Amino acid sequence: MYYLSKIALWLVIIGGLNWGLVGAFDFNLVSLIFGNMSILARIVYILVGLSAIWLIYEQFVPDTVVIEKR
Repeated sequence: MYYLSKIALWLVIIGGLNWGLVGAFDFNLVSLIFGNMSILARIVYILVGLSAIWLIYEQFVPDTVVIEKR
């Protein structure tokens, strides 16, 4: 789960930076790289959205696994 959280965090950061570019300069980096709403661009957007959902879940659902070291 650690690596999933790190990947999700990076995808959300990339998505946030892309939205910042869209808002400030009307420049969509994902569309530039993958094409305007191509299947690859749609996959990137879906992965960013799923990453955001995962990070929200991770914040509000407590970790129930506790490992004690002796």
